[in-house]
Amino acid sequence: MLKEFRDFIMRGNVVDLAIAFVMGVAFTGIINSLVNDIIMPLVGVLLGGVDFSALSITVGSAVIAYGKFLQTVVNFLIIAWVVFLIVKVINRFKKPPAPAAAPGPSAEEKLLTEIRDLLKQQK
Repeated sequence: MLKEFRDFIMRGNVVDLAIAFVMGVAFTGIINSLVNDIIMPLVGVLLGGVDFSALSITVGSAVIAYGKFLQTVVNFLIIAWVVFLIVKVINRFKKPPAPAAAPGPSAEEKLLTEIRDLLKQQK
């Protein structure tokens, strides 16, 4: 069982997933800083300082803070847009795959071509 576990952990896709997770956590900090420190202040200026997080409704003794939810949705949409733009820029730097060479005729096609040529010669 220990050998199986070691083999499972050492598989390439598990190691790749672990690396991707760690990189994702680090990247989250960068994106959050970009959104919170650069983009959201600009959005605040454009929207006249609108902050949804203060919006709430009181029902009995319960406070429903729907403004925080709206603010989180807005933050998510901005983060998703920024990540989309970053991926789009990164994809521009990737080299396009080389076009695959057309495969040559198969043995059957070669045989049929020879038969066709022989029939043409007989006529």
